[in-house]
Amino acid sequence: MLQGKKIILGITGSIAAYKSILLLRLLKKAGADVKVVMTPSAREFASPLVLSTLSGSRVVIELTDGNSWENHVALGRWADLLLIAPLSCNSLSKMVIGQCDNLLLAVYLSANCPVMIAPAMDTDMWVHPATKNNIHQLAQRGHLVLPVEKGELASGLTGEGRMSEPESIYKSVLEFFISRENFKGKTVLITAGPTYEHIDPVRFIGNHSSGKMGIAIAEAFAGQGADVTLILGPSSEKVPALVKQVFRIQSAEELRKQCVKHISRKDIIVMAAAVADFKPVKTSLRKIKKESAELMIQLEPTADVLQELGKVKKKNQLLVGFALETDQEEANALKKLNSKGADLIILNSLQEEGAGFGTDTNKITIFEKGGKKTSFPLKTKAAVAADIVAYIQKKLHG
Repeated sequence: MLQGKKIILGITGSIAAYKSILLLRLLKKAGADVKVVMTPSAREFASPLVLSTLSGSRVVIELTDGNSWENHVALGRWADLLLIAPLSCNSLSKMVIGQCDNLLLAVYLSANCPVMIAPAMDTDMWVHPATKNNIHQLAQRGHLVLPVEKGELASGLTGEGRMSEPESIYKSVLEFFISRENFKGKTVLITAGPTYEHIDPVRFIGNHSSGKMGIAIAEAFAGQGADVTLILGPSSEKVPALVKQVFRIQSAEELRKQCVKHISRKDIIVMAAAVADFKPVKTSLRKIKKESAELMIQLEPTADVLQELGKVKKKNQLLVGFALETDQEEANALKKLNSKGADLIILNSLQEEGAGFGTDTNKITIFEKGGKKTSFPLKTKAAVAADIVAYIQKKLHG
């Protein structure tokens, strides 16, 4: 069931570490390739020798061992999943602030793969506002936070804070990898970033879009098995390795041509790019000199790419548009939904703190035809992308 899946099992200093031995057996029995990374304090609770024997590879604990050095970057890039079980209160807080005082934390900060955590601590620690905030912070980063269980604790008290049982964690790992194939065989076209409409060779009309949201959506789809084509406007953001096909464009017209070229072969189209609505009627081939106090630039509308795609899309295709608004947000989003031929419109507002251009967070509302509205709280753009992809998956498969 997990044949060939590469998992790093991180173990921190908690009495629940003994459960990690059974969890490791379950993962290995299902065919996973597991490497164990422990914090120094974790070896007080679970034997590295036992874990090494069961995993079939050396357990790594220290950044340096004699004359050798553990390549935490290589470990972080190797894995399909970083599973930290148990995650102690101490290591939780270190992850939130980015502290790097042991090998496991170095691997965490180097990891390019999804992260799943199974917290374990006493009830009073679990319910403390600081812990709740830390858990919220990791969830905002898009990490998969497994629920704690209620029962007898090492302190002798009874309450919430027990690490999930190995069987439950194993089931969550299975479900995670199954979800990685939610869109297997599906083709997805995504636009992202701004467009630039040139005034002359130096100046242009553009906007503040960074492309972060669209790139995050592309990564989320690719992470669930989709064949993703990304059409990206001028952006300095790094495109994830999972996204194999990227076309760079500058203007709205270039974006339109690429969309028209690719749409017929796509199952899902997500128009997240911030396309300029106007362009200069004339573009100077030379830099315009500052020879007078005023310069008049005549503008004309750019092509309405979303509307054009809405007219040609097939019944079996899903078209998703974005609406960035500053006022009358819902009314304008619904108007766009009804006039452009889209199946979904995703609204975000510049009036919301932490949302909009250039930020690492966003807050969205998804509208469907018929008036259905689903709102989401402020999250990282990676988490927002996960919500969007999950919403589309649910819409396609009921």
